[in-house]
Amino acid sequence: MKEKLFNVLQIGDRSNHISRLFDIFITITIFANIIVTFMETFEELSGFSSVFHIVEIVTISIFCLEYILRIWTAGFLYPEMSPGHARFRFLFSFDGIIDFLTIVPAAFLSGFVIFRMLRVARIFHLFRLNAKYDSFNVITTVLYEKKNQIISSLFIVLILMLASSLCMYSVEHHAQPDVFQNAFSGLWWSMSTLLTVGYGDIYPITPLGRIMAIVIAYLGVGAVAIPTGIISAGFVEQYQRKSTLSNFRDTDIKEIAEIFVDKRYAGMTVDELENNDQATIYLILRDDLSILPQKDTVLKLNDIIVVRSTPET
Repeated sequence: MKEKLFNVLQIGDRSNHISRLFDIFITITIFANIIVTFMETFEELSGFSSVFHIVEIVTISIFCLEYILRIWTAGFLYPEMSPGHARFRFLFSFDGIIDFLTIVPAAFLSGFVIFRMLRVARIFHLFRLNAKYDSFNVITTVLYEKKNQIISSLFIVLILMLASSLCMYSVEHHAQPDVFQNAFSGLWWSMSTLLTVGYGDIYPITPLGRIMAIVIAYLGVGAVAIPTGIISAGFVEQYQRKSTLSNFRDTDIKEIAEIFVDKRYAGMTVDELENNDQATIYLILRDDLSILPQKDTVLKLNDIIVVRSTPET
């Protein structure tokens, strides 16, 4: 019964009709909770506050029950761990943290502002629903694989913002002290300029300041294009990788092999195996499932992987 319950709670299991119905039910519950949260902000709907309160209690109760059941069945999510360790791992996983942040604000509806702000976390519950499906999984995979390049590009943008804010403050402070009062005022201007937003509430009036603004604006176009290009290239790589499965019949059969995952490979990620053995993994066969490999997919004991050796250069 515990295993069947785990299979129902698992999001994105298309082979289990009960699980699919549960996905639809929990999605409706989340949207109902979010809609009520928005409706409560309208003074015109204050007459329905009691109805909103009942809906919020019911939906939060459903979230609490789901959260408890997920903790209870966490051993099936991490079968290689002990039950206690698996539950601990779930509590600090992305899904566990989002579930917890969805429930906690209900106890602080009239408390400190920081606790009331946590009510926004329930919106992120939708990420957990969509994370198991291909469309969102492609996005998260690209962001994970390109995280180092994205962080580096954002660091460059941050340096440009700080440098331009200080320069603009130095040039414009004496000309308009009420506008460029301090370095933060320059930082606000540099942010709106480098990110090509251009609010127009703060702008230079001196000739030197305007010349600097032109240069900084051009730098901003290039700076914003860097992370955009990295993410776009990541999407192209990811879709090309997935398209190799559609061209599977056109691949040289002699270089393709099926490998049984034993203790040597169990626990390794797809990225580690491909780098160590100079091979490309096309497909993972696990029980009755066919899994498209991602860089961070962990191989499990008794998996069968379809690979092709990469010729040495």
